[in-house]
Amino acid sequence: MTYADDTQLYLLLNRNNRSEGISKVELCIRDVKAWSMKNRLMLNDSKTEVIFISSRFIERLPPPNISIGEAMISISNTTDGTLDMSGHVKKIVRAAFFALHRIGSLRKYLDTTSTERLVHAFVSSRLDYCNSLLYGLPAKEIQKLQRIQNSAARMVTRCSKHSHITPILQQLHWLPIRERITYKVALLTYKALHDMAPMYIADLLAQYQPSRSLHSSTQCLLRRPPPSRTTHYGDRSFAASAPTIWNDLPMSIRSKTSLDSFKTALETHLFVNCFC
Repeated sequence: MTYADDTQLYLLLNRNNRSEGISKVELCIRDVKAWSMKNRLMLNDSKTEVIFISSRFIERLPPPNISIGEAMISISNTTDGTLDMSGHVKKIVRAAFFALHRIGSLRKYLDTTSTERLVHAFVSSRLDYCNSLLYGLPAKEIQKLQRIQNSAARMVTRCSKHSHITPILQQLHWLPIRERITYKVALLTYKALHDMAPMYIADLLAQYQPSRSLHSSTQCLLRRPPPSRTTHYGDRSFAASAPTIWNDLPMSIRSKTSLDSFKTALETHLFVNCFC
């Protein structure tokens, strides 16, 4: 028997009639489970997760419980319910510092290449995980992650903690955290535009079509959504961030025909803009 992973449902609940919304969620899950069983797939009730997201500007009601098969999922301890990502950043920092400490205890036995491999495996991978969600976060949150990368870079190169970090990152050819986030959003955008991403991501993007014939109509630009009333949510969304980042890229990068060439050109562009 095979297993069905990464099946996601997105539903809007009416805060004035949550019981109806919860029933709709449970009914959808039962339908998905029935379809999975019919197609010889298995939906694991105990591994199903739910996140309850609400606005930080309205009174938050206690999150409900959802019945999934024989399991009852309680979401009373949902983190980042308002998408400020502070809990996610804190978790990354804690895990990355622990990994750095473990690598540091072995550093005297390792050469530079081996140390860098360990850092990429146990530190950089955590910094890059889901980092597209961090677009538009306040500088104080980004700086927490940047301190992790700075410590890792100094460990690899055996530089003192007082050494200026920019030449070290340039020597290692590491993009800083904010540029790594930009890289991930741009990469997702390219994949969405070339049928290499799920439809629910591709549907968030639309090609720019001017009302009359203009030079920009052949520039592979994306239409920017109307300005959002909430910078905390709207301006950080993929529908808003993707056109902003994509349209700022040079035409020579946007017009790349292969994923590998796009990734190489994008990394070089961000590196040059950051360090040169």
